[in-house]
Amino acid sequence: MAEKGDYGSIRIADEVVAVIAGIAASDTPGIASMSGGITEGLANRLMGKNIRKGVKVEVGEEEAVIQLKVIVEYGTKIDEVCRTLQHNVKDAVESMTGLNVVEVNVLVEGVEFPEAPVPAEEGEEGIRLK
Repeated sequence: MAEKGDYGSIRIADEVVAVIAGIAASDTPGIASMSGGITEGLANRLMGKNIRKGVKVEVGEEEAVIQLKVIVEYGTKIDEVCRTLQHNVKDAVESMTGLNVVEVNVLVEGVEFPEAPVPAEEGEEGIRLK
C-alpha cells in the first residue's frame, strides 16, 4: 500500500502484511502449523523469518492477495477451518493496514496427527513418558 498525504508517503511492505497474515493464521483454531516446504522453511530459519513461513502476499496500491500453505489438525473439518482461516486473515490484514484483501487462497499441505501415548511399563500404573 502506498499513500501520498500532506506530510509525505506511507508504504506498507509486503513483509509486514505477510507477518500479520502469518500471526492471524497461526492463531486460528484447527491450524496446526504453516507449511513452507523444505526449501522455504530452511531459508526462513536461516534468515530468522519463521513467522512468514507458508505465507506469500502480493500487495498493490490498495489491494492485497494472500496465499497460505497450512497443516491442519487431524479430526477437524478442513473446509470449516479453512473458511475461518480466510476470514481471520482477511480481517486482521484489513483492520491493521487499510488494504482491501481481495483473495485469501489456502493450500492444505498436510494433516498433523496427535502423538500416540507412550505405553506404561509392566507393573506400573498410568502412562510413563520416556
